[in-house]
Amino acid sequence: MSPLANSVNSKYKNKGRAWEIRFTSIDTARSLSQLAPPPAVRTKLSNAAALSEPDLVCLSHLRWNFVYQRPQHLLSRSAKNRRVFFVEEPIFCSGTDWWLDVSIHESGVWVIVPHLSEGISEETAQTAQQAMLDDLFQATEIHQYILWYYTPMAVSFTNQLKPLAVIYDCMDELSAFHGAHPALKANESQLLKRADVVFTGGQSLYQAKQNQHPNIHAFPSSIEKEHFATARNLAEEPADQKDIPHPRLGFFGVIDERMDIELLRGIAEAKPDWHLVIIGPVVKIDPAILPACPNIHYLGSKSYQELPAYIGGWDIAMLPFAINESTKFISPTKTPEYLAAGKPVISTPIGDVVKPYGENGLVRIASSVAEFVACAEEIMNESAVDRANWLSKVDAFLADNSWDRTWQEMQDLIASAIANKKQKSEVIS
Repeated sequence: MSPLANSVNSKYKNKGRAWEIRFTSIDTARSLSQLAPPPAVRTKLSNAAALSEPDLVCLSHLRWNFVYQRPQHLLSRSAKNRRVFFVEEPIFCSGTDWWLDVSIHESGVWVIVPHLSEGISEETAQTAQQAMLDDLFQATEIHQYILWYYTPMAVSFTNQLKPLAVIYDCMDELSAFHGAHPALKANESQLLKRADVVFTGGQSLYQAKQNQHPNIHAFPSSIEKEHFATARNLAEEPADQKDIPHPRLGFFGVIDERMDIELLRGIAEAKPDWHLVIIGPVVKIDPAILPACPNIHYLGSKSYQELPAYIGGWDIAMLPFAINESTKFISPTKTPEYLAAGKPVISTPIGDVVKPYGENGLVRIASSVAEFVACAEEIMNESAVDRANWLSKVDAFLADNSWDRTWQEMQDLIASAIANKKQKSEVIS
């Protein structure tokens, strides 16, 4: 029996269900304490006191193993002293078998993935997800917990739950994205009514939603400075980048409708001796529409751990976002990450980049190919003294910015919300 199987309620039986819970990708070398077991087991562990926090159940539209970003940074920290269940949207398969895949990431986060049949109705899918979630709660003895939403669409199958607190971490204006569900805005309205605390992924998003909830707080992108600072002392370049000529202008992130494809094409054509390095998965757009210029190099997805080695070999970092509805409220996590790596940054006029980074002289802002090229030439021609002065400003600006600090501030707000709810319930009773 695997460690995970030991941590599941042995009394749980999935009788009469059309699915099963499957435990996969389990590291059998890890102890029960490392898997953050349920309360019934915690008392037998030497570190039980450290695992006394309520569980956290997150409903997400993003895959845990897709791109390492805000959810992974925050919830990995949460998993240090509580069980964290990261429930993804279903994967629809051609077969007739339904199951709930449960695995544990190296961070300690439990990753939960429903597998359903292709072609079933949306109503059936929602009913199945609700029942699967109920089964998960029973199997893993989830009793005292916090509900954390990234997707408002999960409201439709979680209204039956009774958490200690409901948190909505609104990291994007999802309704503005290509292919957004028509019910997304209505579901978000429901979620905002139910939420005890709302976080936003940036100042622009906060300003747009600040009047929609009484307890809303802006938490722009944070950073792991030490991780990206390793790019400043690059020892060896990755094999697929080392032979690309300089100057190099680089980007990492998801390549989707937010990318200004024509801007990339224009820069590459205007400066054929410059080389553009593009790292990341292509999502929701046809890869065939990407410019195929000989000086644009698409290196595919790279892990979070690999990124500093790539950035270290760039001369300039780019934020070539299109200006459209899908980018109106974004707060790119890569902005402070590029800066911590010590790389000059050029961005299109994204609101949460212009303010504060552009206004503080940390990032150059360009609205066209000509402006982008001019900014890059200015960077390439600046003196060592000017670069050193700029880097000093960057380091001073980033000094107090960290995901650890962000998570601690969020935890304090959540604890306060739980205490307030408890106090109100006691008054009523």
